[in-house]
Amino acid sequence: MKIKVALAEDNDKLAGSIKEKLELFSDRIEFKFRAKNGGEMIRKLETVGDVDAVLMDIEMPVMDGIETTNFIKNKYSEIKVIMLTVFDDEDKIFRSIQAGANGYLLKDEPPDKIVEGIEMIMDGGAPMSPVIAVKTLSLLRKSEIVIPNILAEDFSLSKREVEVLELLSKGEDYVKISNKLFISPATVRKHIENIYKKLEVHNKIQAVQKAQKHNII
Repeated sequence: MKIKVALAEDNDKLAGSIKEKLELFSDRIEFKFRAKNGGEMIRKLETVGDVDAVLMDIEMPVMDGIETTNFIKNKYSEIKVIMLTVFDDEDKIFRSIQAGANGYLLKDEPPDKIVEGIEMIMDGGAPMSPVIAVKTLSLLRKSEIVIPNILAEDFSLSKREVEVLELLSKGEDYVKISNKLFISPATVRKHIENIYKKLEVHNKIQAVQKAQKHNII
């Protein structure tokens, strides 16, 4: 079944380029629509709907990508959001993750990498461009960036899920985790998907921070 994708991008030329990239993989991706800003994206989701994932620009008029992501994740939690942007500064990365973004890719990624990211996100993964992944790890190490205090809870994580979380916190990718735990990458993705559901988070940074906050890892 094709993955139905929408795009939020205010730049006509960039929007056309991204649409062309996605259409190279029309056997796997169905391009639903493009919105020129966050407000238009929300209106189209309400009227057109039937979207699996949204590629989200950050800097847009009317309503920016971070605010739009927060709205979508609160109202349409099943829709996956990948930030697709030229910005790689830590503030925008962190605010996007706080808003609930499931992944963060740069616009200059080749077409196959963008499509791989979309497919990964539908499998419960958290695609990130390499430069973004490096910066997310630096965010994790900054003691001044913490999630809000919450009451202790029993999240019922399995021993294997805790092991996966510990390796995620060390910056290991799917392949390295699968090799170290002697399980397949697909099994790793399933464990991570279960971790997100149990911890009620949307991405790796939120999962690791919450686990550390509750002394799970």
